[in-house]
Amino acid sequence: MTTKKQGRRSAQAAENTRQQIMQVATDLFCEFGYARVSLRMISEKAQISHSLIRHHFGSKEQIWYSISDTLHECIDQYGLNILNTLPESLAINERIYQFMVRILAFTLVYKQPIQLMADVVRQEGERFDYFVGQTGEVEHSIDQLTAIYNRKYPDNPIKFWEIKWQMIMFAHSAASLQPFLMKTWGNECDSEQDCLMKHWQMYNNLLAGQFHIPLRSRLNPGTLEELIVNDAFCCPCQPLSGNQAP
Repeated sequence: MTTKKQGRRSAQAAENTRQQIMQVATDLFCEFGYARVSLRMISEKAQISHSLIRHHFGSKEQIWYSISDTLHECIDQYGLNILNTLPESLAINERIYQFMVRILAFTLVYKQPIQLMADVVRQEGERFDYFVGQTGEVEHSIDQLTAIYNRKYPDNPIKFWEIKWQMIMFAHSAASLQPFLMKTWGNECDSEQDCLMKHWQMYNNLLAGQFHIPLRSRLNPGTLEELIVNDAFCCPCQPLSGNQAP
């Protein structure tokens, strides 16, 4: 019995170490970009020996792949949880609208996934192909909803990749152009969070108009956090959120 308990504690300690390495590496990749981060930098910030990092991952590249897999799993699960929490009575246009604006709210509060995506896009190669090539259940689900929408509204068809691209543009601009965000709404806002809400509201109005959402059905939260499905976080997502500032 004692041996089993020690084994469980040892396995948990090893997993905690892996998560710590990944969290620190994520912070550094977002701050400096993958190319400028070394294993020594990760070791020093995590206060974990260089040899132990190599024991768990082998290389900086393998740390990145583990982070990429974790983030894709997290976002996929989070998206499915959003869909599962939406009332079944929602019309198809309102279902797609609510999903997209809630996903944007998530990316504005937790910026690291979009920051990592922007970094890897700048470096075409195997990691780029790996990152953008991953798909999950939630993308398949939204594709199905898009097909249903297009059958119902043949005179106003939509393309899933176009509405996804809209959302990515809004998410990326908020993460990478923060000074312009403050310049745009600084006179109206007391904080970056207030400016992010203005930014989200711009997307909200754009998408609501595109999907013909009546005013009574449009989301009007007081904060972005109200749109976050708090009980829907999978375990890898919150530890990797790190610092939310770009």
